[in-house]
Amino acid sequence: MIYKYLYRSPICNLYLYSDGEYLRALLFSDSIDCIEGKKEIFIETIEWLDTYFKGEIPAFLPKYKLMDISSFTGEVLEYIKDIPYGQTITYGEIAEKIALKRGIKKMSAQAVGRAAGANPLAIIIPCHRVIGQKASLVGYGGGLENKNRLLKLEEAVIKKALT
Repeated sequence: MIYKYLYRSPICNLYLYSDGEYLRALLFSDSIDCIEGKKEIFIETIEWLDTYFKGEIPAFLPKYKLMDISSFTGEVLEYIKDIPYGQTITYGEIAEKIALKRGIKKMSAQAVGRAAGANPLAIIIPCHRVIGQKASLVGYGGGLENKNRLLKLEEAVIKKALT
């Protein structure tokens, strides 16, 4: 059974989804049919989100499980989850890291962008911290306005791509 909870953040509504034990999705849209209910994992996630939206770095991550994603998407999300609060990286830089790890000459930044777009845990896996070439704000499932708001909240320093 899947449960949901509506979290009203200072920038927009967020929808939390859980199997009752783990957070399964945190989305900007209500796109999954399920039962409404306030489970323990939602309380934990709300505490994390409240801390984050106060402009502070949460000291923990809610328990989550990623399901129904490709191994490539999982690889990309591993890089994204390690981007420090208030910092950014480009899709191209992640592509270069994956290419190096795989021992191949080149990896597509667009493929990285598509994988980031499959992130079911917005904000918690901070794909808003991934930017385009020349510090452009591109590609965010929650909308570019929300991406900009999240980066401003973190007082992110946008760095220019080295290309």
